[in-house]
Amino acid sequence: MAIRSVNSSEENAVSAMSAGRPALRMGPAELVQAAAMARRFYLEGKSKIQIAEEFGVSRFKVARVLETALERDLVRIEIRVPAELDAERSDALRARYGLRHAVVVESPPEGEDESPDPENLGEVAADLLGELVAEGDVLGLAWGRSTIHMAAALDRLPPCTVVQLTGVYDAGTAERGSVEAVRRAAQVSGGEAHPIYAPMLLPDPATAAALRNQTGIARAFEYFDKVTVAAVSIGSWEPGISTVHDMLSDEERAHYASLGVAAEMSAHLFDADGRRVGRDLGERCITVEADRLRRIPEVVAIAGGARKAAAIGAVLRSGLVTSLVTDTSAADYLLTESQPGPRPALERFDPDN
Repeated sequence: MAIRSVNSSEENAVSAMSAGRPALRMGPAELVQAAAMARRFYLEGKSKIQIAEEFGVSRFKVARVLETALERDLVRIEIRVPAELDAERSDALRARYGLRHAVVVESPPEGEDESPDPENLGEVAADLLGELVAEGDVLGLAWGRSTIHMAAALDRLPPCTVVQLTGVYDAGTAERGSVEAVRRAAQVSGGEAHPIYAPMLLPDPATAAALRNQTGIARAFEYFDKVTVAAVSIGSWEPGISTVHDMLSDEERAHYASLGVAAEMSAHLFDADGRRVGRDLGERCITVEADRLRRIPEVVAIAGGARKAAAIGAVLRSGLVTSLVTDTSAADYLLTESQPGPRPALERFDPDN
């Protein structure tokens, strides 16, 4: 927010007339006093009581002078955010879905970024985590391209423990995927890292159960109930946009499609109304349970693009997400949907209250 004083009475008169107000003149003493009081209040941060004492007037007169200074354009208040942030859409999205935080960034120009999640989402999400995570927190990171981009962009985090919430897409890519994201976040914070060296999807429930009991993986799972802030990705049910979709066979994809799956988050499947479907898939996956996600005070989803817009809406309706980082393409769709769904951020414990 930028605030500046205007000290020209002629400019004040022109502005007043252009706004349809009578161009009432202020005498030089009034102008000087109003400008001085405005400077004390807006630029120097002094209270109205302090200003009243300095000028030997009542605080009520100070309030009237400050109001007059705004009305007559002696003071102009401009609200500015970085060009890549859309403050209006962000606030509208937060209010519509009852989110704690919603940050909307400008979508890349058409044709410049064809990736499912523009990389600038990860950069903005990294800054948001820098605000949300407090010293002593436990930060959980789920697998996803956007969370990996976010971890790479992290440059500040208070001391915290970082735990991996899902297995990796392919154990052979662990070094440049979820495991590396957890290590990177822990390095920035100076805290402990608890990665999971296991695939996200296993051939059968028995293999998945055996892996969950392995020492390193079991130790990571012990932290799931302690997670205070989580970062997750969202996928829509189509090739290249959902990790789980790409890991399944054609027969399995057809089966879950018949159940109405529209979105995927951390290997949990959701229909268009936000209801979980295909719960049997979770028995084969190394991932944080949906009930545990629901108990985490702050769950930040990072997802954007027109191709993911409907999936984002479905996951928001599940009530598992409290905050969202997205782009204008997805936001425009979400703001016109007729069914916002639950208000998760308003239903969970707020650590600040």
